[in-house]
Amino acid sequence: MAGDMLKFVDVTQAYPAKRDASARATDFQEIADRYAVPTAEEQSGRCAQCGVPYCTVHCPLHNHIPDWLRLTAEGRLREAYELSNATSTMPEICGRICPQDRLCEGNCVIEFSGHGAVTIGSVEKFITDTAWEEGWVEPLMPGRPRGQSVGIIGAGPAGMTAAELLRVAGYDVHIYDRHDRAGGLLTYGIPGFKLEKPIVMRRVDRLKAGGIVFHEGFEVGRDATLEELRGRHDALLIATGVYKARALTAPGIDAGGVVEALDYLTASNRKGFGDAVPHFDSGALDAAGKRVIVVGGGDTAMDCVRTAVRQGAASVACLYRRDRDNMPGSQREVGHAEEEGVEFVWLSAPQAFGGKDSVENVLIGRMRLGAADASGRRSPEPDGAAGEVRDADLVIKALGFDAEDLPRLFGAPELGVTRWGTVLVDNATLMTSLDGVFAAGDIVRGASLVVWAVRDGRDVAANIDKFLRAKALSERKAA
Repeated sequence: MAGDMLKFVDVTQAYPAKRDASARATDFQEIADRYAVPTAEEQSGRCAQCGVPYCTVHCPLHNHIPDWLRLTAEGRLREAYELSNATSTMPEICGRICPQDRLCEGNCVIEFSGHGAVTIGSVEKFITDTAWEEGWVEPLMPGRPRGQSVGIIGAGPAGMTAAELLRVAGYDVHIYDRHDRAGGLLTYGIPGFKLEKPIVMRRVDRLKAGGIVFHEGFEVGRDATLEELRGRHDALLIATGVYKARALTAPGIDAGGVVEALDYLTASNRKGFGDAVPHFDSGALDAAGKRVIVVGGGDTAMDCVRTAVRQGAASVACLYRRDRDNMPGSQREVGHAEEEGVEFVWLSAPQAFGGKDSVENVLIGRMRLGAADASGRRSPEPDGAAGEVRDADLVIKALGFDAEDLPRLFGAPELGVTRWGTVLVDNATLMTSLDGVFAAGDIVRGASLVVWAVRDGRDVAANIDKFLRAKALSERKAA
């Protein structure tokens, strides 16, 4: 009803209450609970029901945001969930980890009016968490068997999304992943305080129960070549993501105690699962009692600094070569980190790492913003000021990720790649240079957001379905 909406003037924006920073910094639980039902309805009712909903326009999935906000405000939660679920295979995950301040909420019309955006991500999380509790999330029901199979390399958000949609379409689906658990970065890259692991595992379990076969601990190139997998399946999807850490060049970079962000986060997440992690247990990937410096300004850097706090670091500082306004990570995450005691050193970059057997200090150079580059961002450059030396026992490099050399790893030199190493695809079909082999997610677009991986998985599933239908028709005609 219209009377349930347009309350943004009278109702103040209110996110779910966060736990006190000193309390939440001691564990890996999510930092805020979800809304109570009355609060979710009230906050949803702040939506202006815009004629042109910029929140939907700026959502990579083009979720029907105003519509499920209205349904939530009216107390029609099951309908709200079903509408949210219609465009997203993992809405409760996107509700937790999407940078809404840069996407839907950052483009909310009432945010522009000065009344504060509708709390879209928190409502999205509330809707689907409620759906799981109430049993509204239905089992994955395979479609009528089509007699064709699809192999998917990579069990991250793009691969899982495509797998679900293809299974619903009636295909046999096999997922091959190098890790011992599915989920990709959702499982091993993102810390529990942003995304508790049972949230991911219940999605994985739903796919397994729906007949999708997971081959975990499987490395393409070691356990089978790409060509061998092509022989097993009617179509393949490469959805590996990008895992090659970007290099940092400076004297002393090879010192002990200078580690990669993904190694550090994976070790921490494995400990959360109860795994034996020798490099963590030895102290090499444990920040407890250490003076920690994280280099980088993206969301991975924020994950690292906040993980170090929870591991009991003596101090945590983040070096970023640009200023706060020009950092790529979520400003909301920066705020959380500051609340938890992280120090940000803006316009700074490491020049050298000192120490004998292990890193003991970092020489930090000051930076300034110069002329804009091709993307429009001002490029950082040394400002010539004298450097500062900071003591450090653990340095974590969080400079982003590039594509691995898949043609070499997969034993497939004919697989086309771009000059950045990402897999080359036809933009209309998402097919690679190899017939029947598709690619989607970060391995195509470069390191990006989970929500874009979900979108790419959705798009590529439709293209694979179209390809396989045409292939089946051609085979029938030939017979």
